[in-house]
Amino acid sequence: MPIRFFKEGVRLKIPRRKQLVDTLTLIGLVEQKQLGDINVIFVSDSRLLQINRQYLNHDFYTDIVTFQYPAAPPVVSGDLFISIERVSDNAERLSIEFTEELCRVIIHGVLHLCGYRDKQPVDKKLMRKKEDFYLDSMKSL
Repeated sequence: MPIRFFKEGVRLKIPRRKQLVDTLTLIGLVEQKQLGDINVIFVSDSRLLQINRQYLNHDFYTDIVTFQYPAAPPVVSGDLFISIERVSDNAERLSIEFTEELCRVIIHGVLHLCGYRDKQPVDKKLMRKKEDFYLDSMKSL
């Protein structure tokens, strides 16, 4: 179950790395999923926009794009492409620390891999509740 972190064209010291990996492992346990290969790739806004356009036909900026690898349940694997600029802007807009927002976005991506969606209001509310739970859990790790 390797969780790997990569940077493409951005500078970033990955904050709370061990706590984050422990939290992602906790997500697998609680959600009854086996975490396979998960790659967290930090990129620029322009790179994530390019990915969004090329693979999803979306022409807008976003903080994360998640690609799930085909795997036999309960294994979940995939790539999480995260725009550092978007995360930074969102943290500033929400008046929270960059690290907290970054951890939330990574947790959000893993929850997508576990099958959670956020297009409908009820799904979005559940996703936020799960994010909050795992962020709170992370503080005690």
